[in-house]
Amino acid sequence: MTLLIVIFALAAAGMTARGEAAGADARAYWAGVRIWLEGGDPYHPVGPFLPYVYAPWMLPLFAPWALLPWEVAWFVWRGATILLLLWSIRWAYTLRPLPTAILLVLLAFPIAANLDTGNINLLLALGVFGAAFVGPRLGGFLWALATWMKWVPAVLWLVLLPRTRTWGLGWLAIAALLSLATLPLTIVQLEALFGFGPRPIRLDYLVFIWAAVPWWWTRRDPFAFLRLSWWRSRIVAVGRHARDWRGRFAADPADARATARRVMGARVRAFLGLSAGG
Repeated sequence: MTLLIVIFALAAAGMTARGEAAGADARAYWAGVRIWLEGGDPYHPVGPFLPYVYAPWMLPLFAPWALLPWEVAWFVWRGATILLLLWSIRWAYTLRPLPTAILLVLLAFPIAANLDTGNINLLLALGVFGAAFVGPRLGGFLWALATWMKWVPAVLWLVLLPRTRTWGLGWLAIAALLSLATLPLTIVQLEALFGFGPRPIRLDYLVFIWAAVPWWWTRRDPFAFLRLSWWRSRIVAVGRHARDWRGRFAADPADARATARRVMGARVRAFLGLSAGG
């Protein structure tokens, strides 16, 4: 609790000190929608705004929020982000208090940076965090939306629930089709996205580590990988399986191939939640 109190005190002090200078990224989403609704080009805005750089079909998703006055919109954006973050912290803290506090200390700067700029990274990370609690359809949609916006969350597909993985791939295919359907604007989007030139290392992307906590914290031994004995046991297991496979292949190559196909097929179906019990 002491660690959490210190973290939030420093974050609150930093956000208060920034004042009106905060929210540059959120303002880009807000202004982008308004420019688009007025018939302008959100990817090349005129005025003190950063360009909107996400898929053109996502603009309507921001519209209900962007129609609010900026002061209200910024309060809603940051307030909703903080409330969702507190909910996720409460869930993680209930399960593993000290590891939660330690991880938040390590992620304190990326989290504070996202809260300061209003970048959507933290909201996307919290969306993928919540994918474990909302069912496979909505969970898959949240992962696909985050992935199509940032691509970094793509690796989080591995920590989704089996059925959520399948729905996530389906939603991702729909996102690709929508981008193809708006192809002229999609090309403009890509030009704007890659037109920033050299960019510094994005430490704010580290908040996506937090999205893996629902899977990570429910492991029987979530920190086993920090022990050398865990890696040694994995290497021994891989060697044993390799020797068994070589022995079966030497005895009957055709049967060994058929068995390997059956085993791999069963594992893939189970991973995607397509097995009978999935």
